[in-house]
Amino acid sequence: MIPGKELIFCALGGSGEIGMNVNLYGCHGKWLMVDLGMTFGMNEYPGIDLVFADLEFIEAERENLLGIVLTHAHEDHIGAVPYFAQDLGVPIYATPFTAKLVAAKLEEAGILGEIELIVVEDLERFELGPFGIRYVPLAHSIAEGNALVIETPYGRIFHTGDWKLDDDPQVGVPATEEELRAIGDEGVLALVCDSTNVFNPSASGSEGAVFEGLLEEVSRHEGRRVLVTTFASNVARLQTLGEVALRTGRQLCVAGRSLDRIIGVAKACGYLPNFPEVIDADEAMDLPRDDVLIIATGGQGEARAALARIAEGNHAIKLERGDVVLFSSRQIPGNEIPIGRIQNRLAEAGVRVVTDRQSLIHVSGHPGRPELEALYSWLRPQILMPVHGEVRHMKEQAALGRSCGIPKSVFQKNGDLVRLAPGNPGKFGEARAGRLILDGDIIAPADGESMVMRRRISFQGVVSVAATREGQVKVGAIGLPLDEDYADFVAEAEEDVRQALRRTVKASPDDRHEAVRLAARRAATRWSGKKPQVQVLLIDNE
Repeated sequence: MIPGKELIFCALGGSGEIGMNVNLYGCHGKWLMVDLGMTFGMNEYPGIDLVFADLEFIEAERENLLGIVLTHAHEDHIGAVPYFAQDLGVPIYATPFTAKLVAAKLEEAGILGEIELIVVEDLERFELGPFGIRYVPLAHSIAEGNALVIETPYGRIFHTGDWKLDDDPQVGVPATEEELRAIGDEGVLALVCDSTNVFNPSASGSEGAVFEGLLEEVSRHEGRRVLVTTFASNVARLQTLGEVALRTGRQLCVAGRSLDRIIGVAKACGYLPNFPEVIDADEAMDLPRDDVLIIATGGQGEARAALARIAEGNHAIKLERGDVVLFSSRQIPGNEIPIGRIQNRLAEAGVRVVTDRQSLIHVSGHPGRPELEALYSWLRPQILMPVHGEVRHMKEQAALGRSCGIPKSVFQKNGDLVRLAPGNPGKFGEARAGRLILDGDIIAPADGESMVMRRRISFQGVVSVAATREGQVKVGAIGLPLDEDYADFVAEAEEDVRQALRRTVKASPDDRHEAVRLAARRAATRWSGKKPQVQVLLIDNE
């Protein structure tokens, strides 16, 4: 679809879910994309690590796509770039820190020289067709979190990206209340706003307060080795931990490749100016226990990250009874089980675990209700459109905005085509908004036959049958709870298949195939209570 004389919004990801943010603005025949993120595979996608938004809608209109503007460098906003940037074939715009991380991804994919990556220095305004764009720095749990002011012939959009209010952010200088009020004075047609923490009745808290909390917590553990796990991308938290190490007289050890990468990029961009020299794991283990502070990846329970390997005893860094692990991060929904598994392993080994529920060692990077209410009052938009949240989050933010006097709110989900202007804002159509998965080296539909079959196999198991016209039959099964009864099951299933073949000797090949499949499946159900997938190979010797 080609936008006419109108201003259109369409989310292909990130609305009705947390993560995988892909937003489109359409105006006067052209499209602008804001962010191109991904999410991580959950239990519904067995064997899948990465999940992407299906971009079929905008790929069909790529000749009218002007560019991709990235708000910040979290994976749910940039993670899909190396997989789709080449196909989309448009320039990518980012501030320096984000651009360096994106460039590293493109280089790893072998396509850096084929993508036009434009670094926006000093937050200067730039134009793409009918869109005038400028970055507005806001605090978040990563360096260079930004909102976008998008000027159009129909009014000004304030697209928040991920944000919070923080008077003491440790890294970066976010826009002040006065600067945001000035944007409101210029007039804001629509506020497109992060909904993640709308149910939090309190403000998110300051990174400066986390510095004090971590300093106090590390200081109290004399004679013990202390490990802190946090999000690698949180440069402010790394700055805090570096300062805590200096203040407590501990040398700093970093465990995790993503931490090494972020620290390198941050220093290249002028951040972490006084970050202490880092020692390796072997040096750390040779020091007295209270002479080292360790920062490790893996706070979300990732099986291959440093913390999981440390907890299992498969890492050069060793923790012993009495040592302390500080979880300076929040649990991302869906990660509770793997995080709990690691925490239980640590506890079993006598390692003390401290989370943000016990000590002020983490604050969120997303706005609570007081911060949302403040931004509403400063910007005074005509329209509020919640994004970046599950349905319950976005519905709640829409209600909050109305209670704060915003004249109109629009609830939308992935794929909804929303006309913001002219006229009353609202949904007028739908675009395809599915999911894609990275399965090995192949990007495939998340609802494709291979994933449907894999999901069924993971729940029900699989039975294979090979049979000849003469009645020779071989049955095998994987994933059925028949350890002690397996041989008896196979014998009975093979006899059932022979009987099915005898009954259908004059039937068509398709009917014989189905009869064999059903016979094997019924035998499996009798023995196990499961209804497995059945693969049949009929061999005709004639």
